Amino acid sequence: MRLALSSKDAKQADVLCLGAHADDIEIGCGGTLLYLQKTLARVRFHWVVFSASGVRGQEAMKGAELFTAGSDKELVLKSFRDGFLPYQGSEVKEYFEELKGRVDPDLVFTHWQGDAHQDHRLLSELTWNTFRNHFILEYEIPKYDGDLGRPNFYVPLEAALGERKVNHLFEAFGSQRAKRWFDRATFIGLMRIRGMESNSPSGLAEAFHARKIVLQAGD
Repeated sequence: MRLALSSKDAKQADVLCLGAHADDIEIGCGGTLLYLQKTLARVRFHWVVFSASGVRGQEAMKGAELFTAGSDKELVLKSFRDGFLPYQGSEVKEYFEELKGRVDPDLVFTHWQGDAHQDHRLLSELTWNTFRNHFILEYEIPKYDGDLGRPNFYVPLEAALGERKVNHLFEAFGSQRAKRWFDRATFIGLMRIRGMESNSPSGLAEAFHARKIVLQAGD
């Protein structure tokens, strides 16, 4: 079954992107963000990175700029300590409550609830606590933990968009290039697997965990 994104206006959308660290959003759903910008007449992004300071903060700004170029956006960089978000949970929760009071997104991107990283799991939990009546897609992050699951929601990507995603990742996140996991073959390979699973015409796709979807035929 194929579903089309519908919102207040079928040609526009407010999108909330939540990431624990610089590069999470871009790795997890960067191709889909590029697809939305190409497909919709207007996309407004609310972009929040919870652990982004120093060089990583600069990279987060660069990544957001590359992946939302030409679109309206609000970028928020928080300075919670990497790996310690659950231990600062009350402060993180306070920010989610603030966010709920001023953002009413058509679509929310957040981490997968089954991710092995504790920071990722906390953001997924708080996303569902805060935006439970919204359309939420949980993205996946490849890493050493071997925690990729079985996603159930796919976004086929044209080959050019897949290439743009990977090029933007390498342009924005210079501090990560020396890490063995930050590899072009890994990023393309995961999109290729998801493309095979979804029978994407280009062979490429991004995949998400969709815990709850409400189908509404009309108003």
